[in-house]
Amino acid sequence: MKDSLSNTNTSRPKTLVLGGTGKTGRRVAERLANRGIPTRIASRSSAPCFDWNDPAGWDAVLDGVTAAYISYAPDLAIPGATDAIRAFVDKAVRQDVKRLVLLSGRGEEEAQRCERIVAGAGVEWTIVRASWFNQNFSEGEFLGMVQNGAITLPAADVAEPFVDINDIADVAVAALTEDGHAGEIYEVTGPRTLTFTEVAQEISQAAGRDVQFMPIPKEAFAGAIAESGAPEEIAWLLNYLFDTVLDGRNAYVCDGVRRALGREPTDFAEYACRIAASGVWRAAA
Repeated sequence: MKDSLSNTNTSRPKTLVLGGTGKTGRRVAERLANRGIPTRIASRSSAPCFDWNDPAGWDAVLDGVTAAYISYAPDLAIPGATDAIRAFVDKAVRQDVKRLVLLSGRGEEEAQRCERIVAGAGVEWTIVRASWFNQNFSEGEFLGMVQNGAITLPAADVAEPFVDINDIADVAVAALTEDGHAGEIYEVTGPRTLTFTEVAQEISQAAGRDVQFMPIPKEAFAGAIAESGAPEEIAWLLNYLFDTVLDGRNAYVCDGVRRALGREPTDFAEYACRIAASGVWRAAA
């Protein structure tokens, strides 16, 4: 994939979007392009190619870049993420990148280690520390469950302030393009907490069909993930998130969206109505 700018702008400083085809990166890249900001979308399928496991290609990706959005796939909690972030940040600073924006996760000790690496890099930095994504239910791991009418997860009915990815992207773009966000940790959440039962109720109301939350044993979930053929790191991450992070430690709302953007975050009900109207949540055939 080429840089998303016209040939007349090829010498202008670029903003790098790592994971530019992923959930948040795609939205960040679209917003930057809409503002006319020269943007390099970096992924394993882009040109130049970016792979977290192949530092040899990082110089080409960073060439001409002055600001970077860093999202680590699948999650900063994955073993080895800290070393990869440190190596990338060091190289970015050596290549004269002036501003770093890191997507992080709430309540993850490993993610907070990565935050400290970025904060100690000696350049402008902003942390976007996000709660669980609304879009996990519409374009992610739980979509099939919703379509089948049962969200079957190894979770107690613990409340979580689910956040809309579009809000995350808006905050990230503000931090990448505007002054006044350097040194900020924006803990971004939705405006209220919801249990998984309440999420299922919101989806049911918006979609006009019954969707239930059905808690299952952790062992059964782990077995199902293994049988599904999911990559080992994805299986590890899902088990980690449900076993460690979703224990109530994040059951509170934060003001990151308001502080960064001067507006309230998107409510889950608004998100649910928008997604239901798209038809994504129709029952599986």
